Amino acid sequence: MKLNKFFAIGGALLGFSLTACVGDLDLEPNDPNYGNATDYEAVLAKCYSGMAVSGQDGPGSSDISGLDNGRGQYTRALFMMNEFPTDECLWIWKDEGVYDICTNSFDASNGNIYGTYSRLYSHIAVCNDFIKSAKESADPAVQDMVLQARALRAMSYYWVVDIFGMGSFITEEAAVGENPVQKSRYDLYTWLKNELEDIVGQFKNSSYPVAYGHVGLDGAQALLARLYLNAGVYTDNRETAWAECQKNCEEIIARHKGGGFKGSGLANHYLYLFCRDNRDYMPGGANTAENEILWGLSFDNYYTRSYGGANFIICASISNGTLADDGYSMSASQYGMVNLWTCMHGRKEFFDKFSNADLRQSMWLKEDAGFSKENTEFSKFNNGYATIKFTNLLKGTDGGWSPLNGGVYGSGDPNTQDWPDTDLPLIRLADVYLMYTECFIMGNTGDQAKALEYVSYVTERAGLRAWVEGDLTEANILDERARELYWELTRRSDLIRHDKYTGGSYLWSWKGDVAEGNSISDRYKLMPIPVNIISAQPEFKQNPGY
Repeated sequence: MKLNKFFAIGGALLGFSLTACVGDLDLEPNDPNYGNATDYEAVLAKCYSGMAVSGQDGPGSSDISGLDNGRGQYTRALFMMNEFPTDECLWIWKDEGVYDICTNSFDASNGNIYGTYSRLYSHIAVCNDFIKSAKESADPAVQDMVLQARALRAMSYYWVVDIFGMGSFITEEAAVGENPVQKSRYDLYTWLKNELEDIVGQFKNSSYPVAYGHVGLDGAQALLARLYLNAGVYTDNRETAWAECQKNCEEIIARHKGGGFKGSGLANHYLYLFCRDNRDYMPGGANTAENEILWGLSFDNYYTRSYGGANFIICASISNGTLADDGYSMSASQYGMVNLWTCMHGRKEFFDKFSNADLRQSMWLKEDAGFSKENTEFSKFNNGYATIKFTNLLKGTDGGWSPLNGGVYGSGDPNTQDWPDTDLPLIRLADVYLMYTECFIMGNTGDQAKALEYVSYVTERAGLRAWVEGDLTEANILDERARELYWELTRRSDLIRHDKYTGGSYLWSWKGDVAEGNSISDRYKLMPIPVNIISAQPEFKQNPGY
């Protein structure tokens, strides 16, 4: 099923007005009169579109009020929370509240944090309604859709646990009009662990293939592995789950081995995972031997236009400029796009992790194009390398990585667009390989030979050497995750898990609102519960330090 044709139908059938976070948790269905599986498909599409677009009336609309429709889009909001406060990313425009996130100086009144909380819970509310309406159906196809909706909801609750710790909690079991309760981080983690275990178990027994743009067993089990990877953080070390993480990783790997890079199931070309026709690597994609994207969101130049998703990452990273006029040389058309925002790059300490031999930085523009490594001037675009990862380029036919040729990686016709067709990966198989190796290093569990084999698939694809026993250190696996997964929503939790996010043991440019970096308080390991939420339900508690 192609989801895009159902987006508008789904919104109409649900009949919701999503205007505020607290109210969103208490939505009452508008009796869509389901008749058959096709009717349910249309409504399920709203559960998917809530993660891809801001609203149902084009990119300028939004299902939630009180925040710019771009910054309020699901994955862009998550990007702000997970990348902006870290060494991987710098948003150079001093938009309201965004500068505070980039410099780790935010508080509980930050509107972008409230917008993220609201977006997550509005999505949970829509999923709750679909699950409640569909779970009694006797049609097995509808029950498969219920599993998908539960997985989508689980993703949103995962981000609540990861970003906010404590959070509002309500499921389809709640009566109409019932208020959400606030659960502790440990209780939310425990519920989510059990929920995902059940979802994974049921997907294993499902005979339905995963359609393009949908989530299935691989995506749900990868999310469970990621939850287990962070168990120590989420439970304040009451539980660790290194072995459980590895077990789920091994099951995923076993299903994918055989094709792709050295038989690993990884895509043969890293950059092809982030280009215009990366749909081939998605669940249900054409390249079944290299379906590396275990869970992704589909985007389309016509049907799914968004100021978030891949469009946000691409446009923010590119510009038009000449050395003579702007001090740097860059052309947006070389990345398959017309639109350009000129506002985002990485930070010096992130750039330092890469060697020139690393193919994952092969599209960056550096000193010879007028860009510097240093971030001495916060709002200057070329104070920082032009960090290109996502593009709207075609992957071409010759397997080439560079040079760029009229909007393609290899050979082909140039094609620039206002909106990209590039899909957005949420969890990839490469992450699964790295999780296994990290569990060996941090939890002293599993097999050393496998740990080396799995991480080496990732490094060798990037043009680097295979790892040897001496490479299996905490510092190395943290840096390798940065190189492989940058701008894929993992960096903040990775730094926290390795105790490198707060304090002063690791500094990066503009950490703590100081150009050379400064120590920050441990309270920043969690985002604050927004003041709007506590005002609406005064019995809710605030995270420590805010």
